[in-house]
Amino acid sequence: MDKGRISSMQMGMMMYLTIIATAILTVPSITAKYAQKDLWLSPIWASIIGFFTVIIVIQLSKRFPRQTFFQICEHTIGTLATKLLGFLYFTFFLIASGQITRTYAEFIKVFFIKTPVSVIMISMLLLSAFTVIAGIEVIGRVAQFFFPIFIFSVFIIIFLLLPQLEPSNIFPILENGLLPSLKGAIIPQVWFGELFLIVFLLPSLSDSKGMKWGIFTVLLILVTFIITNITVLFILNQNTEFYIYPFLSATQLVNLGDFIESIEPIIIAIWILGTFIKITVFYYVTILTTAQWLKLSDYKPIVWPIGILIVEVSVWGVPNLMVNNHIDITVFPLLFPIMQTFIPLFILGMAVIRKKSKSLEVH
Repeated sequence: MDKGRISSMQMGMMMYLTIIATAILTVPSITAKYAQKDLWLSPIWASIIGFFTVIIVIQLSKRFPRQTFFQICEHTIGTLATKLLGFLYFTFFLIASGQITRTYAEFIKVFFIKTPVSVIMISMLLLSAFTVIAGIEVIGRVAQFFFPIFIFSVFIIIFLLLPQLEPSNIFPILENGLLPSLKGAIIPQVWFGELFLIVFLLPSLSDSKGMKWGIFTVLLILVTFIITNITVLFILNQNTEFYIYPFLSATQLVNLGDFIESIEPIIIAIWILGTFIKITVFYYVTILTTAQWLKLSDYKPIVWPIGILIVEVSVWGVPNLMVNNHIDITVFPLLFPIMQTFIPLFILGMAVIRKKSKSLEVH
C-alpha cells in the first residue's frame, strides 16, 4: 500500500517525538497529583508497559514478516474477528487523533486567544494530510530532521534552569511508600503504550534492527521523563500539580540578564514541531488502519475524508480543555492498555498456540 521505506532509527525518532511531544508538558502535573514528590519515580514503573509492548509487537513481526497487523490477525483469529477488531481500532485511532489535535489546539489557544480553535486544528491537519499523502519516507525524514532540534532545545532549556533548581525538594523520598509513585505511573503508561504504533511501521523498515531501536527509544523516553519531572519538582516543588503546563511554567524562570529574558517562544516552537509529528503519525496510522481494514489498494483517497472526521471528533467529542483532561485521567488509562498492549498480547498468544497445534498435528 505504501512502498516507502524507513530505517529503524527513523522509526525510533518518530516514536520518541510522538510520545514526548505532548507528555513533556502535561504529564508532570497529572503525575504529581498522585505521586507528589515521587513523580520522578513514576516513569520508571510506567516504562515497563513500553518495554513489554515493544517486545510483543516485535515478536509478532518476527513470526509474520512483512505482514500488516490485520493480516497477522487474520492468520491467528480468523477473518470475521479481524473485521470486528479493525472497526474497533479504526474508532480508537480516530478518537485518539481527535483528542491529540484538541490538546494541541488548546495549548496554542493560550497564546493566540482571538484565533478560533477550529482554525488552529484545521491548519495543522492540512499540513499533516499533505505529509501523510507523501508517504512514510517523508514522515521519517521530517522526524529525523526535527528530532535533534527538539531534543537539543529541551536539554538546553533544562541547562539554563540549573541556577534555579532546589535539589532539596526531592526529599523525603518514598515518604508514603511505593504506592503513590505506582499510582502516578498510571497516566504515563498510556504514553509508553503508544509504542504499539510501531506494529504499523515495521513492514516498512529497510533493516532488521526494530527491536534494538524500539528498546533504545523506550530508554530515551524514560530518561527524558525522569529529567523533566525532576526539573519541574526542583523548581515548583509540591505546587507542580496545580499547573496545567508545569514545564512551561518552570521555563519562565530562565533569565540571563538582557540576553535571554523569556524562552516561551522556543518552548512553543519545539512543542509545535513535536506535536506535528505526533498528529501526523496518528493520522497516518488511522488512515493505514482504515485502508487495511477495508482492504483498499491505496490509502490516499481516504486521507481527506478521515481528516474531516478527525476535526469532527476534536470539535464535538472533546469540546474543551476540561473534558480533554477528564478523558486523559479517566478513559485513556483503561482504554489504551487494552488496545495497545493486551489485544496484541492476545494475538501473540493465539499465534503461539496455533503454531504448537500445527506442530502437534505434524507429529
